[in-house]
Amino acid sequence: MNLFRLAGDMTHLVSVVVLLLKIHTIKSCAGISLKTQELYALVFAARYLDLFVHFVSLYNTVMKLVFLASSFSIVWYMRKHKIVRRTYDREHDTFRHHFIVLPCLVLALLINERFTFREVMWAFSIYLEAVAILPQLVLLQRTRNIDNLTGQYVFFLGAYRVLYILNWIYRYFTEPHFVHWISWIAGIVQTMLYADFFYYYIISWNLSSQSIFQTD
Repeated sequence: MNLFRLAGDMTHLVSVVVLLLKIHTIKSCAGISLKTQELYALVFAARYLDLFVHFVSLYNTVMKLVFLASSFSIVWYMRKHKIVRRTYDREHDTFRHHFIVLPCLVLALLINERFTFREVMWAFSIYLEAVAILPQLVLLQRTRNIDNLTGQYVFFLGAYRVLYILNWIYRYFTEPHFVHWISWIAGIVQTMLYADFFYYYIISWNLSSQSIFQTD
């Protein structure tokens, strides 16, 4: 554990809290892609298969449980909650997310650290997480209407990936033989997908700040 890893975990956690706050408090999932949330639920389910057979630390176990519970809760809210589900934008959330699951699974079968069930599922979760944000980014691009909480949710997800890259760089120079090409390449791809969103998010934030300053 280092500062970058801890900051990345906390940023990831904040992104989930922001999204749950939006859904539970406002009773709205407008601007949120159900397709992305389903992919994240699959990511965590595949990655944490070792939850009850391999204990690392209390912190590690709690974080796994939090991300599993939160991801499936979000999917439940968007699919089943009688009020929240009415705010779901089915018309624009049309990205065919099923078609990126199979290629990720095939890639995991071909490229993994060890050819065991759990290691293949771990690699699958890494590949899938790299592209899971695509339906959300496409939805935002189509609607061009990003409310504050949705924008913050995606921003914190992107920040989490950037911090994890810094964590990998730090560990590469401080830990002997620390090489994880699968995580590194997938993480870089995922961060690149956020680049366009970051650009327009920062521009939008600057324009809003200028507007408030001029009004004052």
